Amino acid sequence: MSARVRILGLISLAVAINYLDRAVLGIAAPSIQQQFGLNPAVMGVVFSAFSWTYFLGQVPSGVLLDRFGTRAIYSLSLLAWSLATLLHAAATGFASLLGLRLALGLAEAPCFPANSNVVAKWFPRSERGRAIGVYTAAEYVGLSFMSPVLFWILNSFGWRALFGAAGGIGVAVAFVFARQYRDPADHPSVSQSELAYVAAGGGDVGRTAPAPFEPGHVRALFRHRQMWGLCIGQYAVYSTFVFFLTWFPTYLATERHMDWIRVGIFTALPYIAGFFGILFAGWWSDLMLASGKTLNVARKLPVIAGLVGASTIAAANYVESDWVVIGILSVAFFAQAMSSSGWTVISEVAPRSQIGLVSGLFSASANLSGIVTPLVIGAILQVTGSFFGALAFVGGVALVGALSWIFLIGDIRPIEI
Repeated sequence: MSARVRILGLISLAVAINYLDRAVLGIAAPSIQQQFGLNPAVMGVVFSAFSWTYFLGQVPSGVLLDRFGTRAIYSLSLLAWSLATLLHAAATGFASLLGLRLALGLAEAPCFPANSNVVAKWFPRSERGRAIGVYTAAEYVGLSFMSPVLFWILNSFGWRALFGAAGGIGVAVAFVFARQYRDPADHPSVSQSELAYVAAGGGDVGRTAPAPFEPGHVRALFRHRQMWGLCIGQYAVYSTFVFFLTWFPTYLATERHMDWIRVGIFTALPYIAGFFGILFAGWWSDLMLASGKTLNVARKLPVIAGLVGASTIAAANYVESDWVVIGILSVAFFAQAMSSSGWTVISEVAPRSQIGLVSGLFSASANLSGIVTPLVIGAILQVTGSFFGALAFVGGVALVGALSWIFLIGDIRPIEI
């Protein structure tokens, strides 16, 4: 097994834990609402709080990664977010829950900027779509294949046990990550032939000098319409995901009146679809590139098709059958996962010494959606008592994202600052 495949497995494991830790609250939410007496609008604030600090931490995380390297920052981040998850089990009410969500968001902030750094260093251009597809697919593992188990833990041991189990696993993996991860230039078992192969394909296998940060770099990046298009598009990509990550189990339980066993089974199906959606997008993107399609077509088409497909979530408003609803939501989430392949573009457009910064800005845009979407949905529920407007809102945002990728981004080429 090549060194880069082992590295991909390592960051995929970290991503799986990352999303499990942030999503456990969605499964526990109805029980927490009942125990602490939280109405939908207040629960929307709790769901949103994670993204407040996650958003604020993106650019500093990117700067830290460019300055101190992936291994140190990623390992510390993984340990910190796992401890924050573990402490959720001791929450006593709204205030403590809010504080823990803020801590979790700040601790998880470096994860995806770091992943972008790892792919730029360890993978040639011809393999980046599949590599990003694999680690992004890991987002869905805990929520798809493990959903029935998570609901069983909830019903058998209570919501506090969910956070205890997820946090404990993460702490153990943090020590494994710190021991096993190295950049290509420092990896003890990577072969010279593998290093040469990655370097020939555009991988940054050398030691990169720490990059000084200046606020002017951010202004310079946003002078390019590419940066605006990428950020608006990523905001839209994440909006659909945030619905599934936060309000989806509540939607099934309250709007569709499903019992908890059926909610556990039905919750898994869209996540399973998402797991295969991102793998398909990565494979399709690299296949188009290998067959001679331009970089623009190969990298942009899966994202645009995914955003258009994600907008079909609104069709769930017009059907009665639970199975048809789950079918529509599974198609929408398959498509949303396809649109997550936009991360492949970062290594193509970012200045080499500022991949962390560009990744941080890209991820911050997504998590601005993480702030807004739960609040908007919570407000809609509070005012209307229905998810009808919520699904329409999420579908409309996806279409705006598709337009951004079509008309704003333009040619995919390196940004000069």
